[in-house]
Amino acid sequence: MCQEGRAIKVFFILRVLIGGLFIVSGFEKLVSSYQNFLYVVQGYDLGNPFLEKLTAWVVPWVEVFLGAFLVLGLWLPLALRLTWVLTIAFITVVAQAIVRELPLEECGCFGQLLSIPPRGIIIFDTLMLITLAVLIVYISKTSYMSLDRYYLHKK
Repeated sequence: MCQEGRAIKVFFILRVLIGGLFIVSGFEKLVSSYQNFLYVVQGYDLGNPFLEKLTAWVVPWVEVFLGAFLVLGLWLPLALRLTWVLTIAFITVVAQAIVRELPLEECGCFGQLLSIPPRGIIIFDTLMLITLAVLIVYISKTSYMSLDRYYLHKK
């Protein structure tokens, strides 16, 4: 197998892994009580109760849909960019909590499924942000086995 073929498969695997991660994270929040994730969001002390409730309601759905779009390769350039922006938002929220020394023992990113300390999730999300940037730059390789590619070649 040539290097190009291996690289394309690595890009595909990374895309599916990140998409799967977002699906699992969002799904865990959706099947748990809404109040559980609302409590996590309120722990970041962002100040606006309406926005906290809206965030707790919307973010899990956004995670599931973006994850599904990544796994399927549907509207891939947009899905990758939105996932990149969402990851920046996650990093920003966690970083401000660390800087403000809020008493958070875990990020709450994966609901009850996984417990990751805020500093650990900053590292993880930063690595994911870099990976997403690479997937965006090399979109032609990233789109291997995507619905976009399938439908674009059908026309």
